[in-house]
Amino acid sequence: MSLLYTKIVVKVGSNVLTSEDGMLNIRRMAHIVDQLATLRKAGLQVILVTSGAVAAGRAEVDLQRKLDPVSSRQLWSAVGQVKLINQYADLFRANGMICAQVLTTKENFSDRLHYLNMRNCMTTLLENDVIPVVNENDTISVTELMFTDNDELSGLIASMMDMEALVLLTNVDGVFTGSPDDPQSRLIASITHGETLDIEAISGKRSNFGRGGMLTKYHIATKLAGQGVSVHIANGLKDNTLFNILTDTNAVQTHFKPSKKRSTGVRKWLSHSDDFAKGEVVINKGAAEALLSDDAISLLLIGVVGVTGYFKEGDIVRVKDLNGELIGLGKASYASEEVVKEMGGKMSKPFIHYDYLYLI
Repeated sequence: MSLLYTKIVVKVGSNVLTSEDGMLNIRRMAHIVDQLATLRKAGLQVILVTSGAVAAGRAEVDLQRKLDPVSSRQLWSAVGQVKLINQYADLFRANGMICAQVLTTKENFSDRLHYLNMRNCMTTLLENDVIPVVNENDTISVTELMFTDNDELSGLIASMMDMEALVLLTNVDGVFTGSPDDPQSRLIASITHGETLDIEAISGKRSNFGRGGMLTKYHIATKLAGQGVSVHIANGLKDNTLFNILTDTNAVQTHFKPSKKRSTGVRKWLSHSDDFAKGEVVINKGAAEALLSDDAISLLLIGVVGVTGYFKEGDIVRVKDLNGELIGLGKASYASEEVVKEMGGKMSKPFIHYDYLYLI
């Protein structure tokens, strides 16, 4: 089997894994696992990011009283995750393979040490021929710390693990020029990095059981493609979709073609860290032009003209120009009080070193 990649992340959405009655679609799960197992045996390194725990729990538990959205989600997830991972374990075992459950929260990505520990865990699993099955830990996540949906999580995993491609399996063929239900809409087969689309025309309709929609997928795919990761959005309800995508460039899908320049290391972490920023600084015109030039430079305090929020040394901060436009994200070398006191001055140590600066 000739494959287009050697290491990928596959994300399967709730609408693919569940039937209309809310029960897990075991037949569909089995078909996806069979494809993953065959691809793994052919030499492909794969991480599975899966939805479905909340939907599975909803099918198992009838609420005894009305609960708020967070509590009901915690209940259904706690019950459903057991059912979901056991089903995956049985299906992979039937293919002679072992899988491992990895539950995470958005907060785990906010700290560089936690980020590296998670990456090490995933690496160890893959090195021992164990397939990681990743899901958000909805039992302890609260609204402000939740991923947009597992599309966002899968993007973070693909970036963190330096994967070549991300495959998002959903219940439509890909990105359309309008609503997939509109006969006038057409499937966009490929999107080149830097190409702009009419995002208002992209369907914002969400699945019955998931939190995300096609617009979320589009934004995540665009960001990853800019980092050099190939992204494929395709219909997981159709048979052999994974085989088709990974062996045939003409498969039915939307393919986000990646930039030739791949982001690496700390900048990959920073590129997904906007939600974790503790504060922001405003820089003058000269500093902004210097950062956006072709030269690799650090941000010095002499270029900082304003500070918002409270942050400590090592925290992530946003960098904005005089017009309020976001230029980048970086790891602060000074606390906010020091920046307020010393901004505009000539300090020997950069405020954000080039190695810890991600430019939008």
